[in-house]
Amino acid sequence: MITVVGCDGSPLSQEAMDRLQAASLVVGGRRHLESVRPPERARRIVLGDVPAALADIDAAEGDVVVLASGDPAFFGILRALRGRGHAPEVLPAVSSVATAFARIGLPWDDAVVVSAHGRDPRTALNACRALPKVAVLTSPACGPGELGAELAGWDRTLWVAERLGGPGERVVRRTPAEAAAGDWADPNVVVVLDEDRLAAAARVHDQPAAPPDGWAHADDSYAHRAGMITKWEVRAVVLSRLRPTLGRLIWDVGAGSGSVGIECAEHHAAVIAIERDPAACELIRRNARSSGVRVVAGAAPEAYDGLPDPDAVFVGGGGLDALGGALARRPETVVATFAAVDRAAAARRLLADAAYAVEGVQLAASRFADLPGGSFRLEAQNPVFVLTGRSR
Repeated sequence: MITVVGCDGSPLSQEAMDRLQAASLVVGGRRHLESVRPPERARRIVLGDVPAALADIDAAEGDVVVLASGDPAFFGILRALRGRGHAPEVLPAVSSVATAFARIGLPWDDAVVVSAHGRDPRTALNACRALPKVAVLTSPACGPGELGAELAGWDRTLWVAERLGGPGERVVRRTPAEAAAGDWADPNVVVVLDEDRLAAAARVHDQPAAPPDGWAHADDSYAHRAGMITKWEVRAVVLSRLRPTLGRLIWDVGAGSGSVGIECAEHHAAVIAIERDPAACELIRRNARSSGVRVVAGAAPEAYDGLPDPDAVFVGGGGLDALGGALARRPETVVATFAAVDRAAAARRLLADAAYAVEGVQLAASRFADLPGGSFRLEAQNPVFVLTGRSR
């Protein structure tokens, strides 16, 4: 029988102690093995090389106890054991995330939990950029320092919880710059907060990570100048091509009113809106006040300097130079809109020359417009070319 025992620094239950005393093999981190003191007759394996430890568990005869941090079913060893065909008994402790929020004194039913351990940290980083309350299970390669450095430019507060439940426990509040400059003890959990958005959400009793309320909102949902907005019919197609979702970073270039970027953010993507017109930047900030979009004032492509690499880019303004600069950053997806035929043709060549697979469509919508007597007519909208490039 395999029993997975969670450890949170408190004494083990009698049930867990009984399983430990009966075990012929005990597997766990060095600190866990030192804290519980398995029986002398039991073979011990320090859980460093996880695949090798799992192979030893597969071959073990007799009872096995695996010691794990907190709740083993929460981003823990249980998934790996079940993936190898085991169905272990689980005796959980309090998860490190629950403990971290308890130490800070914050509810966490509205938090998103992500892991940067043993996987590409981009998903975790972009969740922190996109959402107002995120807990990150860190790794030596992506800890508080790396998180702080990557969150430069975003208004965030970091709570770093080190060695929870053990000797040397410490929970401290830091800015991203302070976290980037600090030295941190492993293991740790980082809670990343956008405190302004959390305060606004609390006033309306909203959940920050709630599903989006539709897409391609009406044009009059946004403040804009003289019709300078991606119309909702075009926006619906653009969003379908960008595929915004949690863990992705999207640039909205020549953002205008910010409508495309804001709706990407509503789907929990991290978004940077790039706009050269200061008045338009203020409109974007007003429209995006609850969405977490970061606004960068400057002309493309020069404004791209220092920004993190995007997963997808929408070029709604800035012309061919903006498109060419975005392609140099090699995003997975690029979507661009043009009113002029010659620019659409040139953009298609740019995408193809950059080794992107190119699709294009012209959208020419007509809206119902009321006439006297209860009838209506069709009011034509300006045709727009939508080009999509996907990396091969």
